[in-house]
Amino acid sequence: MSDLLIHSMAEFGDLILTVLDLAGAATVAEIGAEYGAMTQPLADYCARTGGSLIAIDPAPAPDFIDWAAGQPHVRHIARPSLDAMGALSGVDAWLIDGDHNYYTVFHELVAADALSRRDGRPLLVLLHDVGWPCSRRDMYYAPDRIPREFLQPCHPDAGVTLDNPGYLPGRGFRGAGQFSWALQAGGPRNGVLTAIEDFCRQTETDGRRLLYAHVPAVFGLGVLFDAEAPWANAVAEAVMPYHDNPLLAKLERNRLRNYLTVLDWQDNQAVS
Repeated sequence: MSDLLIHSMAEFGDLILTVLDLAGAATVAEIGAEYGAMTQPLADYCARTGGSLIAIDPAPAPDFIDWAAGQPHVRHIARPSLDAMGALSGVDAWLIDGDHNYYTVFHELVAADALSRRDGRPLLVLLHDVGWPCSRRDMYYAPDRIPREFLQPCHPDAGVTLDNPGYLPGRGFRGAGQFSWALQAGGPRNGVLTAIEDFCRQTETDGRRLLYAHVPAVFGLGVLFDAEAPWANAVAEAVMPYHDNPLLAKLERNRLRNYLTVLDWQDNQAVS
């Protein structure tokens, strides 16, 4: 079934590498290496530009660990992002594709911003899963790592579907033991896009201005960057054709409806 659904951040590879190149990013940190689909192009980019790649993932695929160990310009940190980020320095760009929940993403953005300001670098963050279903609904790989006051009620057997803010027990798009969905979409402190919006409001209060582009395809790509960066106009021009593009949004919704229909057929067969 997974072969029917493109889902990787690597699907945005050409756009991501264009943004990194326009920003002159040399040291890149990737949160959520997993199987390395996007990590390999990033590693090639960093090697080509004389930079380095920091891959943060506490439990990637074994093949990735072996591969990273043989790459002189790749450093793998096998720790959760919020435990690892404070010790980093000199990062020019961040790719966030790890735990897709409000608490983790909001605090990853806060940490990345603090490090960028400390090091005198403009903020540049590319985030995956900013669209449905994670935009307004938390997903947890490790609920035990989320502070109680941020943890939404969740269940590993909960499934989600379009236009339903609740959940379906054992049906729909679900984690199959790999992750848990929040039982309700929407509301405060719930979802990746909510985390981005709250972070942007916080920076505005501090008197700084960030720009955000939203690419509504393959679960959504967000590009968040400092409006005062010397490369800001060039990056804005590169991402603007994709920002809230209505055709991409329509194609994404159709793609998701088709996939959810296949899941429904499969579930019906399983109980018949």
